Amino acid sequence: MSISYPLSLPTAMGFASIRINAHSVVAVSSSPFTGQQQVQAFPGQWWQAEVNIPPMKRANAEECISFLLKLNGRYGTFLLGDPSAKVARGIATGTPLIKNAHAAAVNSLTTDGWTISQTGILKAGDYIQLGSGSTSRMYKNLSDVNSDGSGNATLDIWPSLRTTAADNDPIVVTSCKSVFRLMSNDMSWDVGEAQVYGISFAAMEAI
Repeated sequence: MSISYPLSLPTAMGFASIRINAHSVVAVSSSPFTGQQQVQAFPGQWWQAEVNIPPMKRANAEECISFLLKLNGRYGTFLLGDPSAKVARGIATGTPLIKNAHAAAVNSLTTDGWTISQTGILKAGDYIQLGSGSTSRMYKNLSDVNSDGSGNATLDIWPSLRTTAADNDPIVVTSCKSVFRLMSNDMSWDVGEAQVYGISFAAMEAI
């Protein structure tokens, strides 16, 4: 049976903890004489994650280990999101869509299809997802947003839009995910005296 990427996380894989890192590429140079700074923001922005899986016995651990081995180090990809933020804090009702075409690298989205005239249709920190499967990309909404009388709302997002977005592209607001790959070609696990397995891994968004 061939392996098709991106993989979904195994059902046995819970989260003891996950550290999510939002990485931006920004260069800062300071004068050694005055301390005056020059700042240059570059387009690079991506998600990183450090995942610790709860201790488990072999029956469940082997499912997680096999998942890691299927990835073959940094070759394969998988879908990952923030497990503590599967549901938006805002109302997030309606059938949200991208409004008008957007070029890649913009950090503001015009959207429509929300329930009309709602305060807090999305809250700061809510995730949205564009695309699905191998094109899945999650973004954080950065400000509290209201919908107007026509169901429109403008979102400030991080990271900047990864690819172009077309008019009426659907917006996902629950269980948002991005495509990730491991940050190392080494796939390891620990086995304790009581035959309890410890598994952890680090990943970055596949871009």
